[in-house]
Amino acid sequence: MMRIWLDADSAPVLLRDFIVNFGTKNNAEVIFVANRQIAAKKTGFKMIVCQATKDSADNYIYENAVRGDLVITKDLSLAQKLLQKEILVINDRGTKFTASYINDHLKEREMNIQLADLGFGGSSSGYSETSFKKFRKTFQECIERLS
Repeated sequence: MMRIWLDADSAPVLLRDFIVNFGTKNNAEVIFVANRQIAAKKTGFKMIVCQATKDSADNYIYENAVRGDLVITKDLSLAQKLLQKEILVINDRGTKFTASYINDHLKEREMNIQLADLGFGGSSSGYSETSFKKFRKTFQECIERLS
């Protein structure tokens, strides 16, 4: 049985509902992992509530996910560790994580932190329909690869 792990602390409701619907229709186990209970409109997923300590949800996913699973997270360090276990990892915006993407993004993030320290800040955009469409496309590609 396919397992889909969601680092659920900051996952948008639209994405959570989509994954639960997919799991229900396709007999896939859907597991939400977070430091708190995540409210959901749907049923059909397992909720793992970890301690409210730094990285406890990430550590749980890392320790329990295996090759053949799909993990959805925004966390670059978790993604980096999962890639070493040969686990497919994507984010909520439809980016499929690779080692080179993570390295490039970490460098960019460091530069942005330095710019913010100098008073140059950017704004983050919300979760858009465009982001969700890209996620669905990447998600489907990963499901096909795992099937």
